[in-house]
Amino acid sequence: MRKVGIMSMQRIANYGSFLQAYALKQLIEKVGCNVEFVDYHVGAPVIAENADSKNKVVRKIEKGLETFRYQAPLAHKLSFIRYKQSFARKYMPLLGIADEMNYNPTVDCLVIGSDEVFNCIQKNSNVGYSPELFGKNNYAKKLITYAASFGNTTLEKLEKYKKANEVGALLKKFDAISVRDANSGTIVEQLTGKEPVYNLDPVLTYDYMNCCDKIPQVQTNEKYLILYAYAGRISNDEADWIAAYAKKKNLKVYAIGGIQKCADRFVDCSPFEVLAYFRNAEEVITDTFHGSIFSVITHRPFTTLIRKSVGNSYGNEEKLSDLLKRLGLANRMTTKIEDTENINEKAIDYAKVDEQLKAHREVAKEYLRKNLS
Repeated sequence: MRKVGIMSMQRIANYGSFLQAYALKQLIEKVGCNVEFVDYHVGAPVIAENADSKNKVVRKIEKGLETFRYQAPLAHKLSFIRYKQSFARKYMPLLGIADEMNYNPTVDCLVIGSDEVFNCIQKNSNVGYSPELFGKNNYAKKLITYAASFGNTTLEKLEKYKKANEVGALLKKFDAISVRDANSGTIVEQLTGKEPVYNLDPVLTYDYMNCCDKIPQVQTNEKYLILYAYAGRISNDEADWIAAYAKKKNLKVYAIGGIQKCADRFVDCSPFEVLAYFRNAEEVITDTFHGSIFSVITHRPFTTLIRKSVGNSYGNEEKLSDLLKRLGLANRMTTKIEDTENINEKAIDYAKVDEQLKAHREVAKEYLRKNLS
């Protein structure tokens, strides 16, 4: 049986990162391969700014203190800290990931992706700049990607920070390249002269709601909307609007993934329970890529808030607009929280969306079969 390594963002304490890693593992195992996760050495970030240029210990302490500066109930803050601290211990074993790092193993094929593995022009010291994410120093007989993304790293940024030549040279060594969005596809084409395959994120490709037996039933005695956003990204004005909106609709606000000023409850749960909570929600408000995907696969009414990139700040516009346009759901996006009421009142033709997903899933499975068999 072929031995396949996956190099992704699998150690990030984040539901989306976990569920995409788990999904890709399932998809590759279905091809008949043994799978292990591969780690990369984190280098210094290309953009060194403020706290993000400090060492990991200092940054971790500052992130913890930052939690207490958010406007949210104290109980939610303490629960959020426990959730972050216990995430790896609780959930990494479900991926077969040990505490010991797995650097540069010998495998038949190394699959880099999915997630923003190519998003190298940024300032997050937890991710940094690592040529290993572009395949450098690998010990694999074959090197491919699956739904890899440059995030909001653009060709202009690669050239500005003088990384285009190095990245281009490394990309040319891949046996096959699959990307998940147009920006990433454009960069690959410009740097290699080859057109990549487009595949959806594994959370969409792996049919969680029909194939995964780990999603439990979650019982609540109240109706709720889910606010799925990172802590600190929902402004005070947005939070106040959401609180009033939920009250008008007689819904509780459940915050998942981050603490929020307007939340009635912060939900600390397993990644599989996240999908159960989404399945039972009346509606969803999110400003994240995977929050939008969770809404789609659970057939929820949802609104996606678009954040534009300004300077070196992190935006979500490129990846979210690309995703939702591919699924015919561009009308779920807005930059104004006040649009949520009208957007969530519009029914989504999920039968049509599911037909599109079915076709995308076949393309993805064929790509994996072709390159892993």
